[in-house]
Amino acid sequence: MNALKSALFNPIKSFKLKYLPLLMVYFAYGASGFSSIAETFWVKEHLNLDATALVTLGVWLSLPWTIKMVFGQLVDTIPIFGSQRRVYVYIGAGLITISTILMIGLVGDKNWIHFTTSQNVYILASLIAVVGFVLQDVVADAMSTEVVDRNQPKEDVERELAMVQVLGRLALSIAGFIVAGLGGWLAQILSYETIFEISLIIPVISILGVSFVKLDIPEPSKIDCKILCAGIAFAVFVVFMGYNNIPYAQEIVFFVSLSVISYMIKDVIDELDSETKRKIIIATIVIFTYRAMPGIGPGVTWWEIDVLGFDKAFFGTLAQIGSGLAILGMWFLSDWITKKPISWTLIMLTIVGTILSLPIVGMYYGLHHWTEEVFGFGARTIALIDTAVESPFGQLSMIPLLTLIAIYAPAGKRATWFALMASMMNLALTAGGLLTKYLNKTFVVSREVVQNGVVVSNTDYSELGKLMIVVILVNFVVPIFTIWWLMIRKK
Repeated sequence: MNALKSALFNPIKSFKLKYLPLLMVYFAYGASGFSSIAETFWVKEHLNLDATALVTLGVWLSLPWTIKMVFGQLVDTIPIFGSQRRVYVYIGAGLITISTILMIGLVGDKNWIHFTTSQNVYILASLIAVVGFVLQDVVADAMSTEVVDRNQPKEDVERELAMVQVLGRLALSIAGFIVAGLGGWLAQILSYETIFEISLIIPVISILGVSFVKLDIPEPSKIDCKILCAGIAFAVFVVFMGYNNIPYAQEIVFFVSLSVISYMIKDVIDELDSETKRKIIIATIVIFTYRAMPGIGPGVTWWEIDVLGFDKAFFGTLAQIGSGLAILGMWFLSDWITKKPISWTLIMLTIVGTILSLPIVGMYYGLHHWTEEVFGFGARTIALIDTAVESPFGQLSMIPLLTLIAIYAPAGKRATWFALMASMMNLALTAGGLLTKYLNKTFVVSREVVQNGVVVSNTDYSELGKLMIVVILVNFVVPIFTIWWLMIRKK
C-alpha cells in the first residue's frame, strides 16, 4: 500500500513551479497530434498515395530528427539576439505556424495554394513542421537539465534530473490524451480547414512557456566543427539523395547516418571513464533495438475504416484511451522507472505492447463476430482496449537514457549531447520505417483509389493478417533477445 501511495504522489511531490514553463514546451509538442485524425482521413480521401508510399514518406520525414545534432550545436554555441534558448523556440514556433497555414490552404482548396501539386504541398508542410518541432525539442531537452539546481548532493541532482525527464514525458502524454479524443470528435463535426485553424494555438503554447522560464544557462561553448560541419555536410547529403531519386537512397542514408552518428557519439563520450561509457553504449544499443521495430503501416487504419466502419470520433476515443493508459503507466511507474534497471523497464514495455496488439489481430480473423454472438459486444468494444498502435508507452523507453545523458553531459554541451542521443534514437525509428516499408512490399495491402473516374487500385486486405502477425512476433522476440543478451545473461 505504501508503494502504491508513493507511486501515486511521487510526481506531484516532485513537481516544482520552475518546471512549468519547460513542461509547456513539451505539452505543445504533445498537442501537435490534435489534427492527426483529420489529416489521416483527408490523406485517405484526397491523396493518391498507397501504403508503401506513405511509409516511405514517413521515413524521409523522420530524417530531420536524425540530424538533431546540428540544431544542438547551434543552440549550444550560437546565440541569436543574445538568446540561446527562447529565440530558437520562437523560430520553431514560426515554422510550425507556416506549416499549419499551408495545410489550411491545402485542405480548404484555397487559390493561393495551387503553386504546385497537392502532394508536394503536403510534403512541404509536413517537412517544415518536423523541422520546427525538432528545433523546439532540442531546446526543451537542454532546458530539462538547466532547471535543476546543481548545488545539492549528487544523489539528489541525479534523482531530480530523472524526475524532470519523467515529468516532461508526462506533460507530452497528457497533452496527447487531451487532444486525441477532442481532435477526433471535432473532426467528425467540423471541416478539415477548421481543425487546422484551431491547431494554430499549438505554437502559441510553446511561445508562452519559454517566454517565462528561468534557466541556469552556461556561456556559449566553442563550435565543434566535427559535429556542426559534419552534421551540415550530412544534411546536404540527405537532401541530395532524396531530391535525385537515387535507387535505395533511404537505405544508403540510413547506414551513412548510423556510421556518422555513432562516430560523433563515440567522440563526445570519450572523455568519460570506461564503466560510464559502457553503460551509455549498452543502453543506446538496447533502446535503439527496441525503437527500431517495424509497424503495421497505414493499411490497418484503412481496414478499420472500410471494414469495421470506424469513424473520426471513434478514432479519437481510441487514441484518448491509449494516451490515458500511457499517462497512468508513466504516473504509477515513475518512481519504479527512476530506480529500476533499463532492462526491466524495456521488458515490461515489450510485454505490454505485445498484449495490446492482440485484439486487432483477433478482429481481423473474426473475433468481434464471435464476441457479438456470444457476449453481445462487437468490434468497437474490443477496439477500446486495443491501444498498441497509438499508445505513446514508448515515451517510457527514453527516460533511462535521457537520465544518463542529463547526469553526465558537461555544461555548455548539453544540447549537443541530448541531440546526438536523440538523433540515434530517431534513427532507430527510421530503421523501423524501413522495415515497415519492406514488410508492406512483402504483404501488400491496398485501398480503392479512383483517378478521373477510373479505378487504378482495388481494395485488398487479404495479406493484412499475416502482416500483423509478423510485426507482433518481431516486436516481441527481437527486443527481448537483445535485452537478455546484452544486459541480463551472466558473463
